[in-house]
Amino acid sequence: MLKTNESFLSYLSALYERQSRKEDIILKRCGKGQRILSQNEIATKVMLIVDGISKCYFTEDNDKEYIIEFLGKGEIIGELELIRNIPCLCTIEAMTAVSCFAIDKPYFSSLLQTDIHLNHLLLDSFAKRIVDTASRAAYQQLYTVEHSLNKLMELQSIQNVSLSKDEMASYLGITVRSLNRAMKNLRE
Repeated sequence: MLKTNESFLSYLSALYERQSRKEDIILKRCGKGQRILSQNEIATKVMLIVDGISKCYFTEDNDKEYIIEFLGKGEIIGELELIRNIPCLCTIEAMTAVSCFAIDKPYFSSLLQTDIHLNHLLLDSFAKRIVDTASRAAYQQLYTVEHSLNKLMELQSIQNVSLSKDEMASYLGITVRSLNRAMKNLRE
């Protein structure tokens, strides 16, 4: 449920400390509920979460939200949009206070051209996302909503994260009404 990437955080923390131009990577702070990136807008920076939790969600044409993932320490955002030169695919919103490194686009582009370690970290991150997405899709197809809800509630407890009913329904890809029904079935 909560994705983290300590290797990416270590790598970027080291880059931040030894950068010669202090504006290439800056530390940015976002308050709870603040949008870090917005769907369909052009990202001005590539971001990496240093601390805190954010949610990554997609809003459909009917204004329904689907939470793709919850992101924590070391998760990079905005890199796909920079690489493909496209507007933001999703909205990233702070669920807690969030600190993140904001990487200047030209600097990130130059690192892509020259830093093999960054490229390895990106490839690993992309591969992990594909595996996680496929596993989650299979899980949602193979198990009941009640089973998935029970697992989600266990993960919230383990990771000390609290989700609203709307967020749980959005993460499970169901309506709040279906969520309430599943919660009632679990209690019985």
